[in-house]
Amino acid sequence: MGQIELGLFEFCGWELDLAKRELRALGAPVPIGSRAFEILEALVVSAGEVVFKDDLMKRVWPGVIVEDNTLQVHISAIRKALGKDRNLLKTVSGRGYRLLGNWACHGPAHRPPPTSHGLSLRFNDETFHTNIPAAASDVIGREAAISEVQALTSAYRVVTLTGPGGIGKTVLASEIARRLLPTLDCNAFFVELVPLSDPGLVPTALAQALDLHLQGDEISVDLVARAIGSRKMFLVIDNCEHVVHAAAEIIEAIVRTCKNVSVLATSRELLRIDGEFAYRVPPLEVPADGEASNALQHSAIQLFVARTRALQREFAPDREKLSAIAGICRHLDGIPLAIEFAAARAATLGIKQIAGRLDDRFVLLTGGRRTALPRHQTLRATLDWSYELLPENERRLLCNLATFPAGFTLDAATAVGNESEAQTALGISNLVSKSLISFEGSDSAPRWRLLETVRAYSLDKLGVKEDYRRTMRRFTKYFLKLYRPFSDERELQAAIENTGIYRREIDNLRAALNWALSSDGDRILGGRLAAATTDFWTAISLVGEGGEWAQRALDRMGEESGTRTEMILKCALGFALIYTEGMSRRGREVLVRALDLAKTFGDFDYQQRVTCALWLFSARSMELGDALAFAREYESVAKERDVHSRATAAWLVGIPETYRAAHREALRQLEWAAGHLPSDNRRSDMLRLGADIRTSSMAHNSVNLISLGMLDTAARTAELSIREARETRQPFVLCVALAWAAAFVSLSLDDLDRAKEWGDELKEHAIKHGLRPFHAVGLCVEGSLASRRGKPADGIAALRSGLNEMREATYLLFYPFFLSELASALQGLGRFNEALLEVGGALDFAEEKGCRWMVPELLRKKGEILRDQGASAPSIVRDLLDQAMRQAAAQGAIYWQLAAGISLVEFLEANGEEPDVVTTLLPICNQFSEGAANPKLSRAKLLIGHSPART
Repeated sequence: MGQIELGLFEFCGWELDLAKRELRALGAPVPIGSRAFEILEALVVSAGEVVFKDDLMKRVWPGVIVEDNTLQVHISAIRKALGKDRNLLKTVSGRGYRLLGNWACHGPAHRPPPTSHGLSLRFNDETFHTNIPAAASDVIGREAAISEVQALTSAYRVVTLTGPGGIGKTVLASEIARRLLPTLDCNAFFVELVPLSDPGLVPTALAQALDLHLQGDEISVDLVARAIGSRKMFLVIDNCEHVVHAAAEIIEAIVRTCKNVSVLATSRELLRIDGEFAYRVPPLEVPADGEASNALQHSAIQLFVARTRALQREFAPDREKLSAIAGICRHLDGIPLAIEFAAARAATLGIKQIAGRLDDRFVLLTGGRRTALPRHQTLRATLDWSYELLPENERRLLCNLATFPAGFTLDAATAVGNESEAQTALGISNLVSKSLISFEGSDSAPRWRLLETVRAYSLDKLGVKEDYRRTMRRFTKYFLKLYRPFSDERELQAAIENTGIYRREIDNLRAALNWALSSDGDRILGGRLAAATTDFWTAISLVGEGGEWAQRALDRMGEESGTRTEMILKCALGFALIYTEGMSRRGREVLVRALDLAKTFGDFDYQQRVTCALWLFSARSMELGDALAFAREYESVAKERDVHSRATAAWLVGIPETYRAAHREALRQLEWAAGHLPSDNRRSDMLRLGADIRTSSMAHNSVNLISLGMLDTAARTAELSIREARETRQPFVLCVALAWAAAFVSLSLDDLDRAKEWGDELKEHAIKHGLRPFHAVGLCVEGSLASRRGKPADGIAALRSGLNEMREATYLLFYPFFLSELASALQGLGRFNEALLEVGGALDFAEEKGCRWMVPELLRKKGEILRDQGASAPSIVRDLLDQAMRQAAAQGAIYWQLAAGISLVEFLEANGEEPDVVTTLLPICNQFSEGAANPKLSRAKLLIGHSPART
């Protein structure tokens, strides 16, 4: 035999036999596909030089257009065959490939005829035999898989299609074989192993299927391999899983002994032999939730519709039906067999019936084709086949893992399975190889899950009630331990910063809580888990859901009543009620009980939390005396503590002082709070106190800044508060900032474009996160804008709706402000008596609640309504406007003093009097150091400029 010595490289132990078409390592044959061999031959002959990609493709696939991806599949197959020497094959970026090493290349090349794809083209009139079954129906949604596997069959000697029962392995293998038949220059056989119950019969089954005419009682693996010899064959060996060891043994022997045989196998479990390429058959494509408009572009939907039409010719799905079909296919994990069962039932029972009964899928999804194998005639039988093949320890592990609706980590599986980590890891590995568990995540964060259908089946198999209870207790205890950092003040900040870890487990957490708080669960364990996770729900912006779990746990409290668990749950429930229902009596009672418990246990953290909640409750319901009392009580304790506590106290004091119109004191307190709050406590404070102190301080300070005439600063502060709120990624924090910026700042400064932008965002955000009080504010902003832009009738409807929501939620911070806006809308339609009634109600409310900051503007508004009504006694209007100016001046609220002064001057001029414009307005204007473009300041300057006294 001739030999080609390649360059100056040292001998690397690899040789190529061109006559036998064999790759050998140190003399031992290495399996490799026919196309991969031809590529390797071209690289070896090039003696270490670069072989361009185009040249390789023309040589190996002459006359056929081949995509780069096909070449890459075969290059990967060569590297896999080279094993530890894979680095000998180098990629030259953008050009091609080169092979290093001193290779031995023997014998003359035996050139197979040109091919289009697959193995080899038929090039003469020789007749080949095949028993590949004909297609029973169209193969839907598998074109990409067919193309990929066709390429793999020429790159690897053994390709195994693997996946769970019903995924379509046999259908796919048969279709690939049928597509390859016209290009094969050899016999093609379909070998069905499913009827075999004895692994020892596998060699006999192959011998019979291949018509080898072997005699004797004992047909061995080697005998079959020798009988095949040098014959060319393409074998499809179907359903290897129940005799997997015997199947692997004979396929390995055939590949080792018979150089011209390639195998396409199907098995729920990998063969694990040299040269095998495992192709996991994917499920069919299903649309994401809410994608009904393009549902028919997804292969799972196409299969369902096609199979339903085969039984019900007139079937024509509309948008609603497609949405239901999409839900069914998602619920069935895109598994073709399950979808075919569902389609068969839909043709007789209707789609809605199927969609509503999938929890009962093992009873419902029966009645496959009569000609199908028994294990493919019901969904349960399909899974029974896989389950019965498992050893007992793997059955037990599979059932335990079915408790995880959101997948699991090795740590979680070990805890729930109650075995060692090594045993659990081995069990998971085996179940993955048997296609009952799928790998998710990444190498750095490995994670596994069961398909929903497999999970439902395995839960059903979990066993008697006590077995299920023991497993779920371990499951719940694991998640109690996992989420415990959210209940530890020392670990809370770190937990908040790593919420991604905990978010991944959210559906598992819900499953644990659901079981523990059920009638068959463990209420004490459930209460502790609900308490441990209260801050988690707030951290991920699900305040309402956290409150619901707290309520369920409290309803089943029992002997845990009067404990720290009750204190934590009542605090969480109270906060949730504030943000979802508003300031209800129930919420206050819950918080008062929590504060009593916190004092009993001497728990400063929860005393602080609940005091802040009660303060928030009082402030939002405009019980300002109570709010200030809670603030001062907290302030007296905080003086002796750290700067963080003092900043919190300044915030608590500053907000009720704002409403009481102590603007300068409130401004000082709130600026100090925003400026001195330590940033490292900010995220944990949002959970503990139900607010972001920095954002809340800036938002509320806009009242003080506008009142004191710092108009540009107020606008900038409002915008900054929104930016700061966005950074927190907390819906309720952003809603607070948007509410003040849209409702108060923008409307007060007559910036209607900004009011609309922020008001629309507020309403959308509130709806999305179920924050009803803020939705009420958004509605009122919408109504005010409609009224101010010339559509008072539309404005009245929105304002009344929003005000009703505010009353129902007892969220009253903006109540007098929007009553005034409603009065203005009614005034615009000439409904003066109604307008007076609303503004009168606003004044009564403000006086009753001590909400002094709105009084000057409400007095001015009442005076203007009486003016437009044509009051019989002009002195009443003058007195109201004078009173508005005096009260604003007493508060230092020069902006509202200026507004009342303008109304007074204009009223007197319209009434035929000559007001002293300069004396009335100029001293006020001179106090403004910013806001020159503000409409009120501009109007005042215009009036002053036209005043006779001025000229």
